[in-house]
Amino acid sequence: MPLHIEKVSHRYGTVEALADVSLDVADGETVALIGPSGCGKSTLLGILGGLLQPTSGRVALSGSLPSDSLNPFTYIFQDFALLPWRNVAGNVALALEHRALGAKERAERVAAALALTGLSEFAAAFPKQLSGGMRQRVGIARALVVRPAVLLLDEPLSALDAQTRELLMEDLLAIWAREKSTRVYVTHNLEEAARLADRVVVLSRRPGRIRDVLRIDVPVADRGRPEHAGLLLEAHKTLWSLIREEAATADREVQHV
Repeated sequence: MPLHIEKVSHRYGTVEALADVSLDVADGETVALIGPSGCGKSTLLGILGGLLQPTSGRVALSGSLPSDSLNPFTYIFQDFALLPWRNVAGNVALALEHRALGAKERAERVAAALALTGLSEFAAAFPKQLSGGMRQRVGIARALVVRPAVLLLDEPLSALDAQTRELLMEDLLAIWAREKSTRVYVTHNLEEAARLADRVVVLSRRPGRIRDVLRIDVPVADRGRPEHAGLLLEAHKTLWSLIREEAATADREVQHV
C-alpha cells in the first residue's frame, strides 16, 4: 500500500527531533532512512508504526488493506526477541495468537513464512540451537506471517557479523522479490541502504529534515550481480559525501554529552 508522510514534526520536551518531514512511499517500494546519529530516523519509524504520536503532521495509507493482511504495519528490530521455550514454528505462530484464524489457516501461514525465509527444515529447532543470522530469520518470518501492508525495519542487521549480514541482505532481496509489502528501512550502514533500497532518504542533523533523496537505479533482482557493483559503490560514496560532515559533528556531540 502507498504510504504518505505529511509534514511530520516531533518534539521530546524542548528537544526538536523531526521538523516538517514529507515523503510518499510507493506500493511495493523500499525506502531506506539514513543520517547522522540523533537525526530522528527511529523516531520517524516509531511514528509510522503508531508507537509515537507526532507533535504535528500525519501518516496515512491510501487504498484498501490487502485481503490477507492482518496488520497494516509490522516491525522487525535488531533484537530478535524470541521466546526461548518456543521452537521456530512456535515463535512465528506467536504473531497469529489472538487472531480469528482457524487451525488450518494458521498452520498454512506459518509454513509459508518459514518457506519464504528458508526455515522450513528448522521448524522444530529452538532459538538456542540457532546462529544469530538464523534467529533474525525467525524474526523476519514472524513479521511476514501477518502479511503486513507496510514493513518497518529498524537496524535489523546491525547486531550481526559482516558475513552473516551479507547473507541476510541476499535473503532480504530474494524475499522482497517475492512478497509485495511496502518497506521503510532504518540503518546506519550505507552499504545496506544502497544495496537494499529503491530510494535512500538522507536526513539532516537534529531536527531531522529531508536533506536529499537518492534513487538506486538497479533492479532488486540484479543487486548482487558483479556488473552492478560499481554503481552501488558510487551510490555508497554519494551517500557518505552527503552525511560525512554532519556525522562527524554528531559524533563529537555524542562524546561530550
